[in-house]
Amino acid sequence: MKWPNTLTVVRHGESDYNRLKLLKEQDPKYKEFKSAFNGHRKSPDRAKHAAELANALLEDGTYTVGVSDFNTPLTSTGEQQSETTGRALKGLIDKPDVILVSPYLRTVETLRFMAIGWPALKDVKTVQDDRLREQEHGLANLYNDWRIFTILHPEQERLRDQEGPYWYRYPQGENVPDIRERNRSLLGTITRDYREQNVLVVTHHLSILALRANLERLDDKEYLMLDTDQKPINCGATIYKGQPDQGKNGKLVLDVYNQKLY
Repeated sequence: MKWPNTLTVVRHGESDYNRLKLLKEQDPKYKEFKSAFNGHRKSPDRAKHAAELANALLEDGTYTVGVSDFNTPLTSTGEQQSETTGRALKGLIDKPDVILVSPYLRTVETLRFMAIGWPALKDVKTVQDDRLREQEHGLANLYNDWRIFTILHPEQERLRDQEGPYWYRYPQGENVPDIRERNRSLLGTITRDYREQNVLVVTHHLSILALRANLERLDDKEYLMLDTDQKPINCGATIYKGQPDQGKNGKLVLDVYNQKLY
């Protein structure tokens, strides 16, 4: 079989950015902006008002994590999620032969806390692979909010409407096919170097969806349906098991998707 015996994929724990998104939804200022944004296509006046509110939020500086996407850390909740997930995985899968992890701070921290819950992970060969990084949002990263970015760059909204969310590429960033392409390269490495081994991967939301889409040969509509209805949760565990009797060289078959272990 050219595939691993098991491929276990874990999303990072709750990050500062994840927490920021939750806090925004409770803030009256953001609620006012969101209401204005939801009606901005109906008239130029509403669009202007939404843009004014967006600029006020940016000037306030409340809605930023203050660091790059690469350096966004876990919250204390994310640390606890990661440790508990590591402890639970110990009884769910065999000890991995290799661990592949995104080099972003929140994924590296997730693995570190998983190893507190499952100490044997500390002895496993670990490889940081930048092909596992999160989608690069380019210019939009400066805004920490897709609505604020969109209302202040209306030409990008028109382009996204025209291209669709699967094909739209952020300025200086990536679209979904870009993520799937580097994910295909990663799968090539996995089948070349880690066949019939137990592989653990710690990565990000869209990388997990890209992995599923590539392994299961999903099209753009199926990918977007997953992203709408079955988003990966923080520390959600996805497990594929190798089936030697399926396909020409075996096959990875989805056993568990997005399981909460904390």
